[in-house]
Amino acid sequence: MATTEGHPAQTRESIDLRPPARGDGADLWRIARGTGVLDVNTPYAYLLWVQDFSATSVVATVDGEPAGFITGYLKPGRADTLFIWQVAVDAAFRGRGLASRMLDDVVARSGAQRLETTITSDNAASIALFTGLARNHGAEIVRTDLFTEDLFPKAEESGEAHAAEDLYTVEPLRAAATSPAD
Repeated sequence: MATTEGHPAQTRESIDLRPPARGDGADLWRIARGTGVLDVNTPYAYLLWVQDFSATSVVATVDGEPAGFITGYLKPGRADTLFIWQVAVDAAFRGRGLASRMLDDVVARSGAQRLETTITSDNAASIALFTGLARNHGAEIVRTDLFTEDLFPKAEESGEAHAAEDLYTVEPLRAAATSPAD
């Protein structure tokens, strides 16, 4: 491998961020399932999502391979508020800053002034992702209780207990926030 000033040469990857299309639905399901931590919905749900909410979602490919996605939507009656539902990066593509790049992309395309998402208290990676977004936008991030554990089906019914989901709100969002270089 070639080196420059004693450092291995960086290989160039082709990273593409774009709104998801119908053909991406199964890949979103596979990536979500592969995380081992996301609530995985039916493949049909992901097909519906990419059909109806592609303008507020993003898929990342690295050298043509599906690498990650973010699903989101503008809240009914609050077109200035983007709700982010799921963020996933395939294990083989982690450590490249894809999650923050995808988040920057979907926020910019949405035109939203406010972002909401829910995160469990043990999900440090997601908390860091959205805290970074707030910092890059010079915005405030606020956590409030939203869905307590008692609102989810009992573990005996669903097969596993579901932790409480806290609401994180980031505002105000700038149209063209800067993000640190990867």
